[in-house]
Amino acid sequence: MTMEKKLHPSFQHRQYSLRRKVFKLFGDVFYIYDETGNLAFYSKRKASKLREDFRTYSDKSEAEEVLIIKTSQIIDFGATYNVQDPITGESVGALRRKGIKSIIRNEWVFLCNEGKEIGKLIESSIVRAILRNFLPFIMPRCTIFSTEGEKVASIKQQLSLFVLKYKMTINEENSLIDRRLLIASMILLAGIEGGKQ
Repeated sequence: MTMEKKLHPSFQHRQYSLRRKVFKLFGDVFYIYDETGNLAFYSKRKASKLREDFRTYSDKSEAEEVLIIKTSQIIDFGATYNVQDPITGESVGALRRKGIKSIIRNEWVFLCNEGKEIGKLIESSIVRAILRNFLPFIMPRCTIFSTEGEKVASIKQQLSLFVLKYKMTINEENSLIDRRLLIASMILLAGIEGGKQ
């Protein structure tokens, strides 16, 4: 995929692990590591709850911003989150939360810049999703599909009492969804959906 050659090196890995401390007073901080355990991204959600705004950097110094995820909507169950690449200055696309559906079962839609659906993130089992609302140790497993029905990536939550942990594995043979949107989906899953798990 020629587009990947222009991406920041942090977007070139096959596996990522996200960690977010469960208890934090002001805003959320997300640490995303590559498969070798090196920090690939450092992401922060601004403390304001009116309009969600996530800023992602290449490291903790915050010197190099690599991804912006934000919405213009105020506290909306079906909000659309626009994803921008501050390095290239381009709009990457967007993710839309499937509103009421996501209260029971995590479901998001990937959109291209023209607003067309290009993929979907969905919790793999509706039974597990329902049980998780009553038994928090039931760990969600989400799968990302392209509109062609091809599996693009999977996200699994790992058991931990004080740290929210997700692991993403990307199918390198299927690059129908921009890597920047995939990373954004994991941050949003932890930041938006993670609050109810």
